[in-house]
Amino acid sequence: MTQTSENVTWLTQEAYNQLKAELEYLSGPARTEISAKIAAAREEGDLRENGGYHAAKEEQGKMELRVRQLTQLLEHAKVGEAPSTEGVVAPGMVVTIAFDGDEDDTLTFLLASREYASSDIDTYSPQSPLGGGVNGKKVGEDAGYELPNGKMASVKILDVKPYQG
Repeated sequence: MTQTSENVTWLTQEAYNQLKAELEYLSGPARTEISAKIAAAREEGDLRENGGYHAAKEEQGKMELRVRQLTQLLEHAKVGEAPSTEGVVAPGMVVTIAFDGDEDDTLTFLLASREYASSDIDTYSPQSPLGGGVNGKKVGEDAGYELPNGKMASVKILDVKPYQG
Protein backbone atom coordinates (compact mmCIF):
# COMPACT_ATOMS: atom_id res chain seq x y z
CA MET A 1 0.00 0.00 0.00
CA THR A 2 1.36 3.39 -0.95
CA GLN A 3 0.19 6.82 0.03
CA THR A 4 1.95 9.90 -1.27
CA SER A 5 1.79 13.24 0.46
CA GLU A 6 3.94 15.90 -1.14
CA ASN A 7 7.32 14.26 -1.76
CA VAL A 8 6.90 11.47 0.80
CA THR A 9 5.74 8.02 -0.27
CA TRP A 10 4.17 6.06 2.58
CA LEU A 11 4.74 2.30 2.37
CA THR A 12 3.63 -0.53 4.59
CA GLN A 13 6.53 -2.57 5.99
CA GLU A 14 5.58 -5.43 3.66
CA ALA A 15 5.61 -3.21 0.56
CA TYR A 16 8.94 -1.64 1.59
CA ASN A 17 10.51 -5.08 2.12
CA GLN A 18 9.20 -6.32 -1.25
CA LEU A 19 10.55 -3.29 -3.16
CA LYS A 20 13.88 -3.40 -1.29
CA ALA A 21 14.28 -7.11 -2.15
CA GLU A 22 13.54 -6.38 -5.83
CA LEU A 23 16.15 -3.59 -5.82
CA GLU A 24 18.76 -5.85 -4.20
CA TYR A 25 18.12 -8.58 -6.77
CA LEU A 26 18.29 -6.18 -9.73
CA SER A 27 21.42 -4.50 -8.36
CA GLY A 28 23.25 -7.79 -7.73
CA PRO A 29 22.41 -11.15 -9.30
CA ALA A 30 20.38 -9.72 -12.18
CA ARG A 31 23.22 -7.37 -13.20
CA THR A 32 25.66 -10.30 -13.19
CA GLU A 33 23.29 -12.40 -15.32
CA ILE A 34 22.74 -9.67 -17.93
CA SER A 35 26.48 -8.93 -18.12
CA ALA A 36 27.11 -12.62 -18.82
CA LYS A 37 24.42 -12.62 -21.56
CA ILE A 38 25.98 -9.55 -23.19
CA ALA A 39 29.49 -11.06 -23.03
CA ALA A 40 28.29 -14.36 -24.53
CA ALA A 41 26.45 -12.57 -27.34
CA ARG A 42 29.49 -10.32 -28.01
CA GLU A 43 31.63 -13.43 -28.55
CA GLU A 44 29.30 -14.54 -31.36
CA GLY A 45 30.84 -11.99 -33.68
CA ASP A 46 29.43 -9.08 -35.72
CA LEU A 47 27.42 -6.90 -33.30
CA ARG A 48 25.51 -5.08 -36.05
CA GLU A 49 23.47 -8.17 -36.89
CA ASN A 50 23.57 -9.89 -33.51
CA GLY A 51 19.97 -10.06 -32.27
CA GLY A 52 20.92 -11.70 -28.97
CA TYR A 53 23.36 -8.88 -28.17
CA HIS A 54 20.84 -6.13 -28.96
CA ALA A 55 18.09 -7.89 -26.94
CA ALA A 56 20.42 -8.26 -23.95
CA LYS A 57 21.44 -4.58 -24.15
CA GLU A 58 17.77 -3.54 -24.28
CA GLU A 59 16.98 -5.76 -21.29
CA GLN A 60 19.92 -4.18 -19.45
CA GLY A 61 18.57 -0.68 -20.16
CA LYS A 62 15.10 -1.57 -18.84
CA MET A 63 16.61 -3.14 -15.74
CA GLU A 64 18.76 -0.08 -15.01
CA LEU A 65 15.70 2.18 -15.39
CA ARG A 66 13.82 0.05 -12.84
CA VAL A 67 16.83 0.24 -10.48
CA ARG A 68 16.76 4.06 -10.69
CA GLN A 69 12.97 4.14 -10.13
CA LEU A 70 13.18 1.88 -7.07
CA THR A 71 16.15 3.77 -5.65
CA GLN A 72 14.30 7.07 -5.92
CA LEU A 73 11.06 5.62 -4.51
CA LEU A 74 12.78 4.02 -1.51
CA GLU A 75 14.91 7.13 -0.89
CA HIS A 76 11.77 9.19 -0.21
CA ALA A 77 9.71 6.43 1.42
CA LYS A 78 8.44 6.40 4.98
CA VAL A 79 7.35 3.13 6.51
CA GLY A 80 4.13 3.17 8.50
CA GLU A 81 0.64 4.46 8.11
CA ALA A 82 0.08 7.82 6.47
CA PRO A 83 -1.88 10.45 8.35
CA SER A 84 -5.60 9.73 8.18
CA THR A 85 -7.44 11.37 5.34
CA GLU A 86 -10.95 10.26 6.28
CA GLY A 87 -13.38 11.11 3.49
CA VAL A 88 -10.68 12.75 1.34
CA VAL A 89 -9.35 11.22 -1.87
CA ALA A 90 -5.65 10.39 -1.52
CA PRO A 91 -3.27 7.70 -2.73
CA GLY A 92 -4.07 4.40 -1.03
CA MET A 93 -7.80 5.09 -0.99
CA VAL A 94 -10.57 3.25 -2.84
CA VAL A 95 -12.67 5.86 -4.62
CA THR A 96 -16.15 5.54 -6.07
CA ILE A 97 -17.14 8.20 -8.59
CA ALA A 98 -20.18 8.96 -10.72
CA PHE A 99 -19.58 10.24 -14.25
CA ASP A 100 -21.26 13.58 -14.98
CA GLY A 101 -23.32 13.24 -11.77
CA ASP A 102 -25.15 10.11 -13.08
CA GLU A 103 -25.20 7.83 -10.05
CA ASP A 104 -26.00 4.83 -12.27
CA ASP A 105 -22.73 5.30 -14.23
CA THR A 106 -20.11 4.71 -11.54
CA LEU A 107 -16.53 3.51 -11.25
CA THR A 108 -14.70 2.23 -8.17
CA PHE A 109 -10.90 2.21 -8.27
CA LEU A 110 -7.77 2.31 -6.14
CA LEU A 111 -5.76 5.53 -6.34
CA ALA A 112 -2.16 4.29 -6.15
CA SER A 113 1.09 3.99 -8.05
CA ARG A 114 1.40 1.27 -10.68
CA GLU A 115 3.49 -0.92 -8.34
CA TYR A 116 0.27 -1.67 -6.49
CA ALA A 117 -1.93 -2.48 -9.45
CA SER A 118 -4.03 -5.53 -8.65
CA SER A 119 -6.34 -7.78 -10.60
CA ASP A 120 -8.91 -7.32 -7.83
CA ILE A 121 -9.55 -3.63 -8.49
CA ASP A 122 -8.78 -1.08 -11.21
CA THR A 123 -5.83 1.13 -10.23
CA TYR A 124 -5.36 4.73 -11.33
CA SER A 125 -2.15 6.62 -10.69
CA PRO A 126 -2.34 9.99 -8.91
CA GLN A 127 -0.46 11.32 -11.99
CA SER A 128 -3.16 10.14 -14.42
CA PRO A 129 -5.73 12.72 -15.58
CA LEU A 130 -8.56 11.12 -13.56
CA GLY A 131 -6.33 10.44 -10.54
CA GLY A 132 -5.00 13.99 -10.52
CA GLY A 133 -8.51 15.39 -10.90
CA VAL A 134 -9.97 13.56 -7.90
CA ASN A 135 -6.91 13.68 -5.61
CA GLY A 136 -7.61 15.88 -2.59
CA LYS A 137 -11.38 16.09 -3.19
CA LYS A 138 -13.93 15.16 -0.52
CA VAL A 139 -17.03 12.97 -0.69
CA GLY A 140 -19.83 14.92 -2.39
CA GLU A 141 -17.48 17.23 -4.33
CA ASP A 142 -17.20 17.43 -8.09
CA ALA A 143 -13.87 16.99 -9.82
CA GLY A 144 -12.82 17.80 -13.37
CA TYR A 145 -10.12 16.27 -15.52
CA GLU A 146 -8.96 16.47 -19.12
CA LEU A 147 -9.79 13.64 -21.53
CA PRO A 148 -7.23 12.46 -24.11
CA ASN A 149 -9.12 14.41 -26.81
CA GLY A 150 -8.61 17.65 -24.85
CA LYS A 151 -12.22 17.97 -23.65
CA MET A 152 -13.02 18.27 -19.96
CA ALA A 153 -15.04 15.68 -18.03
CA SER A 154 -16.50 15.88 -14.57
CA VAL A 155 -17.17 13.29 -11.91
CA LYS A 156 -18.74 13.38 -8.47
CA ILE A 157 -17.00 11.73 -5.53
CA LEU A 158 -19.49 9.25 -4.00
CA ASP A 159 -17.32 7.32 -1.55
CA VAL A 160 -13.74 7.19 -0.27
CA LYS A 161 -12.33 4.50 1.98
CA PRO A 162 -8.88 3.07 2.79
CA TYR A 163 -7.74 0.14 0.64
CA GLN A 164 -7.80 -3.08 2.64
CA GLY A 165 -5.67 -5.10 0.19
